[in-house]
Amino acid sequence: MRWLLTFFAALNLLTFALYYFDKRAAIRGTRRTPENTLHILSAFGGWPGAFLAQRIFRHKSGKTGFQVVFWITVIMNVSVTAWLWMP
Repeated sequence: MRWLLTFFAALNLLTFALYYFDKRAAIRGTRRTPENTLHILSAFGGWPGAFLAQRIFRHKSGKTGFQVVFWITVIMNVSVTAWLWMP
């Protein structure tokens, strides 16, 4: 169980960091992190870090198409997690 918590903590830190670096790249006009990468990380459990980064950095939060896919990944992740934890 400890390895699972460590995995999700690391995944969320990575996701949060990628949003930060993508925001910096957007401001500087340099190479960006692909949106698919951000969505994949969210889908595999990094959505809390993504959600927090979106609010703190105000990044990707106003982009409707991105938000639709983001919330779909959240719903998928929470649904699968709930299904796996059901007796």
